[in-house]
Amino acid sequence: QVQLVESGGGLVQAGGSLRLSCVPSVTIFSINAMGWYRQAPGKQRELVARISSGGWIKYADSVKDRFTISRDNAKNTVYLQMDSLKPEDTAAYYCNVESSIRDYWGQGTQVTVSS
Repeated sequence: QVQLVESGGGLVQAGGSLRLSCVPSVTIFSINAMGWYRQAPGKQRELVARISSGGWIKYADSVKDRFTISRDNAKNTVYLQMDSLKPEDTAAYYCNVESSIRDYWGQGTQVTVSS
């Protein structure tokens, strides 16, 4: 069974940085896109950043110019570099992999930004 292993979350002060990583436990074939979503308490899950197999990238307006998504196709790994973090970035961050067969989700990693 495929699992997405996330790492890199934690507690950081406002203005700080964190780097999230996500790697599948087994190789996933026919990946269309990889990305990150987040969900804060009492709010809906929202897209943070997504990168397609062709390299097309989409960011949420709230993270543009602060977050950078990248992927290592050889390792099936996706990263999210988060700089200039704000308290409103506090949420559980979920890795997502879209394949031609189905979507996969990670268990989530908590990011907490203190003011």
